[in-house]
Amino acid sequence: MKFNNKIVIVTGGARGIGASIVQHFINAGAIVHILDREFPDSFDVGGNDSVFRASGDVTNSDDVKSFIKGVVTKSGRIDSLVNNAGIIRDNMIWKMDESDFDAVIDVNLKGPWLMCKEIAPIMREQNNGRIVNIASRSWLGSAGQSNYSSSKGGIVSLTRVLALELGKNNITVNAVAPGLIDTPMTRSLPPEVFKKLENTIPTKKAGHPEDIAHAVAFLASDESKFINGQVIHVDGGKSIGANLH
Repeated sequence: MKFNNKIVIVTGGARGIGASIVQHFINAGAIVHILDREFPDSFDVGGNDSVFRASGDVTNSDDVKSFIKGVVTKSGRIDSLVNNAGIIRDNMIWKMDESDFDAVIDVNLKGPWLMCKEIAPIMREQNNGRIVNIASRSWLGSAGQSNYSSSKGGIVSLTRVLALELGKNNITVNAVAPGLIDTPMTRSLPPEVFKKLENTIPTKKAGHPEDIAHAVAFLASDESKFINGQVIHVDGGKSIGANLH
């Protein structure tokens, strides 16, 4: 899929899955605008002059408005939005601090809502657009993640509602729900724990950030124009529900 000169926004694009999504769009010819709280010194997209980055907080409406205004001023339009920014603060509910619940809901759900709120009028005026929200297999429910699962369940509902509200303007809204992905964060788990998690997947192996990037790119492309309000699970079949060992 080619995105020659398409204007794409990726939140949380400085590391992990987000960085892989950014790189995929760059390789496909897109002009990418990244919003993240901070960029590590190791962040490098090869000196590409089609990438613009801005530091900001997706939970802060002023930051979001300023960022979107800057994108439109610089690039003139917005073709695709990828709401990828997210955090995890796991604990059983009786151990979880209220502040950890609030922080996860704010970043994972309020953040995408604010981004969509500001971008919807622009895409409606264009009469075209693609929005891809990053959910998680955990939206189905995961012990120790009452905050995270709730936020991702909210993302699924937000995706469906916006698909209904924006569809008549040739704007599609879909979600990608990753399962276990091989990233530095998941590899920080003890090897035996990581392997145990892999063994619960029908394919018996974790996915890679590129697997998510491919799914996101498809939903952000014209090839997916008749897919709307859907959740695409990229999890090796884990969401089927079988408890495999």
